[in-house]
Amino acid sequence: MHYTPPLAHVCAAVVALALPAVPLAAQTEPSPPLADAAQPPAIAARADQVIALLNGTIEPADLFTDGFRAAIADTQIKGLSASLTAQFGPALTATLAAPRSDTRAALEIRFERGLAKGGIAIDPAQQNRVSELLFTSVDSLAVPDDTPQKIAADLNALPGNVNALFVPLEGGAPVISINADRPLALGSAIKLYVLAALGEDIALGKRQWHDHVPLTARSFPSGQLQDWPQGAPLTLHTLASLMIAISDNTATDQLIAVLGKDRIIKLMRDSGHANPKANIPLLTTRELFMMKASGEARIAAYRSSDAAARAGILAEVGQADMTRDQINAAFGKGPQAIDIEWFAAPSDLARLLGHMRRACDPAVFAIMAINPSATPAIRARWDYVGYKGGSEPGVLNLTWLLRDKAGAWHMLTLGWNNPAAVIDQGKLEAIAQRILMLASTAR
Repeated sequence: MHYTPPLAHVCAAVVALALPAVPLAAQTEPSPPLADAAQPPAIAARADQVIALLNGTIEPADLFTDGFRAAIADTQIKGLSASLTAQFGPALTATLAAPRSDTRAALEIRFERGLAKGGIAIDPAQQNRVSELLFTSVDSLAVPDDTPQKIAADLNALPGNVNALFVPLEGGAPVISINADRPLALGSAIKLYVLAALGEDIALGKRQWHDHVPLTARSFPSGQLQDWPQGAPLTLHTLASLMIAISDNTATDQLIAVLGKDRIIKLMRDSGHANPKANIPLLTTRELFMMKASGEARIAAYRSSDAAARAGILAEVGQADMTRDQINAAFGKGPQAIDIEWFAAPSDLARLLGHMRRACDPAVFAIMAINPSATPAIRARWDYVGYKGGSEPGVLNLTWLLRDKAGAWHMLTLGWNNPAAVIDQGKLEAIAQRILMLASTAR
């Protein structure tokens, strides 16, 4: 269940991160001042300062024009910079490339674990400050001398509880295995179980992808369907695609209504989940939001109740009239009752993906590949990349299904729960990218 805060949402997909460009005037560029041949071009000096900005050693006010800072707040610039360095390590070098002039050039930034490409422009009328900075792509790079042991040490150093598994699905020793049988909260990765139940029904001929259902469920973001008209006709394929590609919570709840909660629990049992009872009663995304915003007394009652009583509490909560602002306020406090969630261990997810390959209609894998959450460099190294992750404050899961160039299937899942603090998503994503690069270069 991806929680979308009232301001910017950092999504699970890490393909590119851009500082949006502020265009120069439509007229021709102003003539640059004559440069001292002994001095480096002004644009090169500013490009070097981009490195300092990304690493947090200078302020946006030291680098950008007034127009740039008016369009993009300093706090946003700092946040984007911190996200890049969290995922790809410190910025190391800046290289100006063609096309290039005295005031505009293509730009490459080398990070410890990544390469960003884009462009930069300066304005001579404002002390050659940067008027445009745009990163169009950020690709992961293999970390020199990286090893599974170093990656495992970095995972174990994260605060809170962590699990991880990178393993061939058709037999073979895992490359990385940390607490592989320990269940943690999944967030929106639970939607893989919903997709699997639907894909299995399609394969059995019980349903068709083109079947239409009216939109009757209503949840909270992330997603789009919460704002669509009641009764809008949607195909099962559209609902599944939105559920996986943009983590649409209303699409998820609509599919749960179509399939039934018991059907999804049955899928858990059939796929080899070690403890399906931990997910009974199965929460819809709306019920999870509403429970966590319903107050400490009701949360305590839910924790102390058996499955039947919990189902009654969910029915009561579901009748409440709660606004998006109330939900945002509840989640804005940081981790909120992360023991009320959906749960699986890495070994459960490995068995699920194996079951999906055997029992589901192949279209589920095309749906999982819509938003693969991998850089172009990683996607080029694998024959197939499918993904679903999930998050809320204190909860993060990243799960990939992969096929290598030889046709062998693999899965990678990383889980991180911390009831005491908001999780740094970029750190776990960076470790995941390292695993994918290490594994793909090792074959």
